[in-house]
Amino acid sequence: MKFGFNLLLWTAHFEEQHLPILDALKAAGYDGVEVPIFGGEEAHFAWVRSRLADAGLASTGVAFFPPGTDATSADPAERAAALDHMKWLADCTAALGADLVCGPIHQTLGRFSGAGPTTDEFARCVEVHKAAAAYAAKDNVSFSVEPLNRFECYFLNTAAAAKTLVDAVGAPNYGYLYDTFHFNIEEKNQARAIHATAGRFNHVHISENDRGTPGTGPIDFASVFKALKASGYDGWMTVESFGSALPDIAAATRVWRPLFDQPEDVYQGAIKLMKDGWAAA
Repeated sequence: MKFGFNLLLWTAHFEEQHLPILDALKAAGYDGVEVPIFGGEEAHFAWVRSRLADAGLASTGVAFFPPGTDATSADPAERAAALDHMKWLADCTAALGADLVCGPIHQTLGRFSGAGPTTDEFARCVEVHKAAAAYAAKDNVSFSVEPLNRFECYFLNTAAAAKTLVDAVGAPNYGYLYDTFHFNIEEKNQARAIHATAGRFNHVHISENDRGTPGTGPIDFASVFKALKASGYDGWMTVESFGSALPDIAAATRVWRPLFDQPEDVYQGAIKLMKDGWAAA
């Protein structure tokens, strides 16, 4: 098991001033970080790779679809933009030295049709994702597609829906992201959801119900860890927490109040929760 921390707690674009964060996370016991791939050139992510190497940390990437980019869209231009964006993500992830990029890379964030997903939308997404996975395979990069709760998207909300999508794409470098925050909303029993979709998720986000410090809310992480271990999962377990310090990220994640006193509270508490919980599972 590898323990990671998502850098979106501090920034949407990692730069020189963020370097001390790497040393702090390494000292706390983390194996790596999740790097936002929201913009920039491959050269930038190659620079990040070298700084991570200096700190002794590995990485994954995290991303989303910007406006006009949608793998489910009836508009061929939006689907083409989605495929181009996923190819760019694969290239940047390879430059980063990572082998996985995750996020809600299925539909444009905040777009709703007023109904549930259709079979045509599903087929269009499968077509785009198959092509993207084939492209990413050349650099041994995997996609981990993230279901979001129904208040944030409509196309992919549940573990069962994610399993169906993963099976339809059918690529070895393609899976779904299991996120405890979203599934705390959408699943009646997280352990059952994990057991039912074992082998289809290839990344895990550990996130509390309020997106603050994991282990301080109602989510039953002990049962999550036990189910993950029973499933044979041995990839990344990455903390995703958000604060109110970054206005754009706070607005996107609907964080309207402080959820912790300082970032150290989050990453120190989370690493203890994960390591102790995994050992006991």
